Amino acid sequence: MLKIRTASSNNADAALAGKECARKIKDALHDSKLVFVYSGVSYDQQALLKAIGEELPGVPLIGNTSFSGIVTQDGFITGEKGYVGIMALSDADLTVGTAAAAKSGSARETGRKLAESALAAAGKKEAPAYMYMVAPPGEEEYYLKGISDVVGRVPLFGGSAADNTLAGEWKLFAGKTITGDGAAVAFFYTKAAFANKYTGGYKETGKYGVITKIAKERTLVEINGKPALEQYREWTGASAKDTEGGNLLVRSITNPLGVKDPLGDLIAVRHPMNGNADGSIAVGNNLAVGTAIALLEGSTDDLIKAVSAALADLKAKMKGPIAGFHLVHCGGRRIGIGERINELTAAIKKEAGTIPFIVEFTFGEYGYEDDGRNTCGGLMLSFTAFGEK
Repeated sequence: MLKIRTASSNNADAALAGKECARKIKDALHDSKLVFVYSGVSYDQQALLKAIGEELPGVPLIGNTSFSGIVTQDGFITGEKGYVGIMALSDADLTVGTAAAAKSGSARETGRKLAESALAAAGKKEAPAYMYMVAPPGEEEYYLKGISDVVGRVPLFGGSAADNTLAGEWKLFAGKTITGDGAAVAFFYTKAAFANKYTGGYKETGKYGVITKIAKERTLVEINGKPALEQYREWTGASAKDTEGGNLLVRSITNPLGVKDPLGDLIAVRHPMNGNADGSIAVGNNLAVGTAIALLEGSTDDLIKAVSAALADLKAKMKGPIAGFHLVHCGGRRIGIGERINELTAAIKKEAGTIPFIVEFTFGEYGYEDDGRNTCGGLMLSFTAFGEK
């Protein structure tokens, strides 16, 4: 039977924070098979991971830096000098293989190598029951393609490493690898139940267009044959100043764009990150010419309500007892929620009840809906439940 425990700390000393968390886990669980680690960029990540590893020898660690803080049953944990939250999984019938690597060659090539290394670490040749991935913002789709080249389409959850200032200071890690440019994966072999709820929780406005020009996959140049910024301003009523440069990143949290999957089961949110001087928009994930793009909307109230709704939907997908929740929440949405973070925390705690959980805040989210393909998006929620059996 799967058992899960979480622990957190905002001790200013990274090593002491790691020891505090690991000792809480060690006292509560035996034979942990994996520990997720989410931390602040202010920490010395090597010291943090070394301290956790000394308390939990031989247990694979995987994770990344999280924007602004983390959330567990203890509440929202943050600190100027650092913070950390960990989640440990223990089950005699669970096998986990992890791997991490700095980028070598293309992202797709690196993804292939990671998949092969994770298979070897698990001592398996067959595809896992499900998998976790973390990458830096930028080439998530290609790391995923490389992994899928090796194991095929396997149910996915995870998110992109984040920092606190969009300065590229993020880190991801597994084993002895700590990198800001690469990826890490965990392959899970188990018969226990698993479910993922992947959603933006935004409403459609009824305003749609066709992507008529892009550049380098993540720059939206034209919608309906006109400059993308011009079309966005027409749709939203935003001013030129609202959409200039980095102003667009915050302005668009309540009015992002989205692309639908072929069956309409999922709207993958595309977060406008920067309004460029040439009228184009830098977007957080890949786009394709000739596809429809929709204007979405959601107030701060909606962003908080979406968390409760997603967690309720996730619980409904699980048939038996739930051991724990792994909740990936977009860092951009966290910016939109701002000082109301305690409302978000209360909403999660109310819906989770006594079930342990951890929330990380990311700069990209990965998941799937129903039997759909794995997707990378922004301004999304990727909520995962692990069954006891």
